[in-house]
Amino acid sequence: MRIKTIIDEDFVNYKQPVMYIGTAQCNGKCCLEAGIPLSVCQNDGWHESATIEMADDKIIQRYLSNDITKAICFAGLEPFEQFDEMAVFIKKLRNDYHCNDTVIIYTGFYKNEVLSQIQELQKFKNIIIKFGRYVPDKERHFDEILGVYLASNNQYAEVVS
Repeated sequence: MRIKTIIDEDFVNYKQPVMYIGTAQCNGKCCLEAGIPLSVCQNDGWHESATIEMADDKIIQRYLSNDITKAICFAGLEPFEQFDEMAVFIKKLRNDYHCNDTVIIYTGFYKNEVLSQIQELQKFKNIIIKFGRYVPDKERHFDEILGVYLASNNQYAEVVS
């Protein structure tokens, strides 16, 4: 899988500790639609950072060997822009490692933009997706499903399976 970073123990993106996997690409849709510079995005610096190629098995074994983390969170740039890689990872986690821990996906897409991908993900248990673009000057709000504050009140999480 191509990634930008892994944080073995992240306490910011979910109500339980997660392994945070920063994905490798994003077209900047949130900023482009809002008419703001990409430099406003909290992930802007990641575009210039090196992309790491890491085997799914290595990431999964790293996750499973940590007694602190309880879920995996794909975020960073835009996970749905490398959906096939992410889906293969989740399939391997579920089928080869028999791990049904929660997988959280932070996306800037709206639900109606990724319906076919959601159908694919619904084959697996315990998938949560945070939907919605960052919109400047919207109030942040607490999301009950994730147990954290989200940056814009148009963003929300949904248990899709």
